[in-house]
Amino acid sequence: MKVTLSVTSELIVVLLIASSATAADSGKGQGVYMNFCAPCHATGVAGAPKVGDKAAWAPRLKQGEKILVERAIKGYQGDGGFMPARGGNSALSDSEVADAVAYMAAQSK
Repeated sequence: MKVTLSVTSELIVVLLIASSATAADSGKGQGVYMNFCAPCHATGVAGAPKVGDKAAWAPRLKQGEKILVERAIKGYQGDGGFMPARGGNSALSDSEVADAVAYMAAQSK
């Protein structure tokens, strides 16, 4: 019996494999970012500052990482957008959120 996959099916399989490999690293900032934060912070959805955009991150970084982590954990409504508590994933621990914030901040200095 011959099994063929469409390009779409092959892409889905690759994404699922990549997703589970990253999920194993979810305790680290980059893994948390890739799994839960990137959908908004890679594209700028809802006013989220894009990771690596130094101009967008500069005023946030001036406030200090403690404030950024607090707002990421509790949620925040600013003039330019909305950050849901824990990025909308209530299963993330404070530590995981803090790791992701530290990762994004480091990439955006």
